[in-house]
This record gives sequence, structure tokens and C-alpha cells, in this order.
Amino acid sequence: MKTDTIAAIATALTPSGIGIIRISGQDAMNIIDKVYRSKNNDKLLSDVKSHTIHYGYIYDGEEMVDEVMVLVMRAPNSYTKEDTVEIDCHGGVFVMKRILETVLKYGARPAEPGEFTKRAFLNGRIDLSQAESVIDIINSKNEYALNSSLSQLKGSIKRDIIKNREKLIHEIAFIETALDDPEHISLEGYPEKLYVIVAKMLEEINHLIKSADNGKIIKEGIKTAIVGKPNAGKSSLLNILVGEERAIVTDVEGTTRDTLEENINLSGISLNIIDTAGIRHTEDIVEKIGVDKAKNCIDLADLVIYVIDSSKELDENDFAIMEQIRDKKTIILLNKSDLSSKTTAEDVKKHIDKTIISISAKEEIGINDLENKIKDMFFSGKISFNDEVMITNVRHKNALAEAKESLELVINSIRNGLPEDFFSIDLMNAYESLGTIIGESLEEDLVNEIFSKFCMGK
Repeated sequence: MKTDTIAAIATALTPSGIGIIRISGQDAMNIIDKVYRSKNNDKLLSDVKSHTIHYGYIYDGEEMVDEVMVLVMRAPNSYTKEDTVEIDCHGGVFVMKRILETVLKYGARPAEPGEFTKRAFLNGRIDLSQAESVIDIINSKNEYALNSSLSQLKGSIKRDIIKNREKLIHEIAFIETALDDPEHISLEGYPEKLYVIVAKMLEEINHLIKSADNGKIIKEGIKTAIVGKPNAGKSSLLNILVGEERAIVTDVEGTTRDTLEENINLSGISLNIIDTAGIRHTEDIVEKIGVDKAKNCIDLADLVIYVIDSSKELDENDFAIMEQIRDKKTIILLNKSDLSSKTTAEDVKKHIDKTIISISAKEEIGINDLENKIKDMFFSGKISFNDEVMITNVRHKNALAEAKESLELVINSIRNGLPEDFFSIDLMNAYESLGTIIGESLEEDLVNEIFSKFCMGK
């Protein structure tokens, strides 16, 4: 743990109304005294009370750099639990850099990415799951992702993990004590009691692991591929969902030759939509590349929207698409419902059992039904974060999977009548795996890697 004083620009490096330069560390007050002057030059900030704001100027020697407001927060009641100063200045890129250079000149060093939050973690203000939620809040793309990240910042995951680790360490201690002192502590009937405890914990961990699928979608968005034959209306559908003319739409088949990606917010859910080339057998080299890309998008998608031109009959290209999407979450759209129909829902259901919605991209009919169905498919119509813990971090999911594996070994050992010291080994492995989520047992290199993904001033 480095205890020197760090500084960084905490706001975006773009012209704006305000910029913030953050200073944290044992010399933060000494440094601000060297560069700050009040309006009447009558006080040092090292003498003021914590959590107060002061108006004045930043000076580099005798040169005034900017007019500022300075917030003083003394340890341990700050984000990092260290003496912290935040300089609110005008939001020009040059002036922010100039103030940072001045602060560095008088004793601070440039902060590493995420170092402020890393110090908050190392100083015990937050656990690692809360620290990771900070960057998730910054990167939130929708209301669900923001609410989930805020829940984690308040300690929703931490509480569950600590509760289960306390149970595990209690059982480990009991087993070890009983093995050391068998005359006074009996293990008779204990395996059956432990079985119930571990089975209940496995149920809770399995629930958290299952939540990771929805958690990934909440955090990263639903990867959605729009597929179909040429001229089925895929690009028209994309334009409707995006709300602007992003894809070229013509009556010429094969207009879309490459993938086009857009991100939209659907009632608080992010959809990463990919409009693909029409899938059909072709000898055209360029079009064939587009078709191959479309097929690859199907394999990688969380959701496939398969658009069928209902004014035409199904053919071998449709049957090939149906075969590829058979095991995918899929919504089939019978487009061009405003025209005379040659393909009905009954015709499609003879070949594949998927949700079918009749729409007209041209007339914008049926789009609300599509949006409601997407929400129903992934969240059963609604999702609540009041009490629910949602796993949105791959690292957390992997740690839970490791803990689950260890607990299943305990269950097997009990069923097979193995000695109690076998239980203790696997219980400890589960304890350690859960500890990596909140940072109780984690190697330094991994900690550094996690915080390297943060922005410089956070």
C-alpha cells in the first residue's frame, strides 16, 4: 500500500462548465496550502474544518492559474479514508491540465488508473465487490444496470458473501476443535446436520449463479441479431427500433452486404442490435462474406429476431435459417402484414416452434408487441432490485462456481461416510473462493488488474 499523495483530473477531458482535480494522501493539505490563496489571502486550508468549501485562487508561485472552489475532507471521513482535497475549477481542458501540473509540481504524483478507489478498498472503506460496482455505475447504459450497480455499491453482494463465509468458518472451527478434543466435543450426528447447512448454502449459491445470465444482459445489453432472407425488412425494422434512418433500405435484394451495429434502450433494457446481410445461397463473393457474417452473428447472439417476408412463400433458405436458430432464443416476425399473405404463422410452426409476431415495418404495426415480448423473454415482464442480489461480474460468477464445486464435494463426502477432516478441507476451499469476491483472499496482481480498468481520476 502506497501512502504517498496522488492527484488526477476526476472529470472528462473535454470542455465543460466545471472540472475537478482530486488530491489524496498524507501531504494533501500541505500541497493545497502551497497552491491555494483565499480571496483575502487570510487563511490556510490546513487550518479549516473538514467537509467545508472555500472560494479562492490557484497559484503557481506568483502566477494565478484559475479561480476555484476547494472542498476539504479530512481522514478518515473521505472516499479514500485519507486527507482529500478536490479543486473545482473552470472546465477547460488546458486549465485543468495546468492546475494538475501545478499540484504535481508541489509534491503530488500522478494517480494510477483507479488508484483512488483502490485506496478506498485497501483502507477498508469498501470491499472489492463494492469497488468494482463503482466502475459499473460509471459504465451503466440503462436504468436496470444503474440500479443493480448501486445495489452492489450499498453492499448487497458483500452481505450475502459475509453471511455464508461466517457460516463456513463456524463449521470449520467446530470440526477442527472436535478433532483436537474428541473427549469433550462429539461429532456424533454432525454429518447429517452439516448436510442440511451445506445443501441450503448450495441452493443460495446456485440462485446467484443463475442470476448471472440476467446480470450479464443488464450490464452489457442483449446481443440481438436481426436475420432473414434478402429484402425481408430487416433494415427497415432496425431503423424503426433505432428511431432514425441508419440502414439503407431499397427494393433491391442484397442491399445490406455487411453487419450494422446499433445500441438502443428498450424500456430501460439495452439492446445491442446487429442488422445482418440477407441469408441465401449465392455465388457472389462479396455477398457470400456478408452471409457468413450473418450466420456467425446467430451463433453469438443472446436473441435472434428472424424476419420473414409473409408476402412470399417459405423456401430452402428459410429452412436453413430455421435449422440454425432452432436452439436459440428467437422471435419470428412475419413482416409485411399490410400485403396479401402467402406465409402464415401456421406455415412456420410446421417447421419450428418459436414465438411468432405479425408486423408491418412499413406501417410500424406490431412493434410494441415485439418490445413487450423481448422484456417477457428475459425478465418475465419486470425486474426488481429492492432485495434481489444480481451477479453482473464474470469474476464473481467464477468464484461462486468454485465455491459450489467445493460444497458439492462436502455433500459427496458426507454421503460416502468419509472422515470429518475431509469436510474441513473442502469447506475451507469454499470459504477462500467466496473471499475472492469481496477481496478477503486475493493476489495482488489480480487486484492491480481489476483497478487498471478504471479511469484515471476514480
